[in-house]
Amino acid sequence: MASATAGATDTENFYKNKTVLLITSTSVGGTYDVVARLVARVMPRYLPGHPTIIVQNMPGGGNVLATNYMYNIAPKDGTAIATIHSAMPLHQVLDPRDVRYDADRYAWLGSTGPQNEVILVWRTAGITSLDEATRRDIILGGTGVASGIVIIPAVMNKLLGTRFKIVTGYRTSEDVNLGMERGEVQARAFGIDSIASQHPDWIAEHKVTFLAQAGVRRDRRLPDVPLLTELARTDEQRQIFQLISSAPALGQPYVAPPGVPPERLALLRQSFAATLKDPVFLADAEKIRFNVEPMSADEVAQIVHQTTHAPADIVARTKAAVGMATH
Repeated sequence: MASATAGATDTENFYKNKTVLLITSTSVGGTYDVVARLVARVMPRYLPGHPTIIVQNMPGGGNVLATNYMYNIAPKDGTAIATIHSAMPLHQVLDPRDVRYDADRYAWLGSTGPQNEVILVWRTAGITSLDEATRRDIILGGTGVASGIVIIPAVMNKLLGTRFKIVTGYRTSEDVNLGMERGEVQARAFGIDSIASQHPDWIAEHKVTFLAQAGVRRDRRLPDVPLLTELARTDEQRQIFQLISSAPALGQPYVAPPGVPPERLALLRQSFAATLKDPVFLADAEKIRFNVEPMSADEVAQIVHQTTHAPADIVARTKAAVGMATH
């Protein structure tokens, strides 16, 4: 009993006078970054020792850079956590060339909740329906080939006959937004919560038209916009759309590296869960129009496991739909 008490005390004292690094795989100013800074302000209240949490942006490689770093390089003592893009488990399945992580082995902390991905077109494109998007070419912007904002329109092209001309090479998601506002591209895939938070004028001033959405259920703000799974014409197409909808189902997930001592991981999970229910955090999230529907570590881990263990034939057909090599 004395040994157990001493162990618990050591764990509780570990974070005293410590600095915890919270890495985000995105650039400054995006929703991942803004929400991470809200988390960093509140979460120390719930960690014993009340450490300082500092946010560090690590964009690059379509979010793979930070994801690889967290898995292989970040300290595994509980002083490094991250919010990585929800498409990273799917990326591992579809395009593992630069992947140096196994999403199924990460120590997931939880998520802010599901966030549907929407496919939208800028108003000057003159496209008002999905049917029109099958008859006219539309220039769509993205980051990496295997990023979530490219995978979804690529699969739509293959399975639904849309005519998105996908332009990759933008470094960050916000660069894509700027490109669209400048007229370089006409469309993109984007999280509805990110739009509501970062660009509410797009909705209020009808600057964009929503063609479809990816997720488990229709977003309450877009009740008339169909889900990709609802647009599927066959059971196989439905399974493919379900696979690529795994990213929006994860929302904005938080993670620690594999190998964090169990007692510290438990503290991180408990404090993160408490943060997402904290009145100050929720008030700040409401101010930026960010929807919070907390998901537990187990819920996140289950979605990740289902994604990384998707049936081989569905993965192969999804790769073919995206235009990736299947070997």
